[in-house]
This record gives sequence, C-alpha cells and structure tokens, in this order.
Amino acid sequence: MAEYEDLYIEERQMINDGLYADGCIWINEKLPSCKKFSVLAEEIGHYKTSAGNILDQDDTANRKQELTARKWAYEKIVPVDKIVAAIDSGYDEVWSLAEQFDVDEDFMREALKHYGILDI
Repeated sequence: MAEYEDLYIEERQMINDGLYADGCIWINEKLPSCKKFSVLAEEIGHYKTSAGNILDQDDTANRKQELTARKWAYEKIVPVDKIVAAIDSGYDEVWSLAEQFDVDEDFMREALKHYGILDI
C-alpha cells in the first residue's frame, strides 16, 4: 500500500492486533503475515474514515466507525470483482481465496459476508 507513505507504520509487541492514532499505525509483531496485512488494511481504513478516539466499543457511534473502517479495508484489498474472478478461476474455498489475496481466513469470510457471497 505504497500510496500511504505519509503514514508511520511500525510492528511492535502489543496486546491488540493493531492501532491507528495521529498518522501512526502499530501492528502486533507476533501476528502471521497474512493477518498483519488484514490488520494494516483495517487500520488504514481508520485513517481514511474514522474521527476521534473510538476505543470504547460500547459506544454505538464508535462501533459504526469500526465497521466503516473494516468495510473500507474489504473494498480496498479484496474488491468484489477480483473475488468473483478468483472464484471463476477455481478458488472456491474460503481458505484458498484467503491465500490468493494474502489475507487471513476470518478477514476473507467477513469480506464475503460484506459482499453477500455466502455460499462458496
């Protein structure tokens, strides 16, 4: 995601998977690379779509911002047209699609739900 060179991105030991604040993204260094990519996309989604401190997920407005950032990430790194093309090419399992896009299976499963592609 070279288009976001203005962001400071660092891998470090942390309890969360990732965090965005004030132009900085931190990614948990212990995550597998496919999970790091998924988390990075979501944190860039926060950079692009979120405002303020949304850590309190008991707040409905914060949960909405969390969902908006996730949707941004799905649409950025696993766009529906590329998923359909991959399925047409024989990638018909969640794990194989996840491998094809270098994301973790949970991220791929949620992206498929986001697009309404549930029966693969």
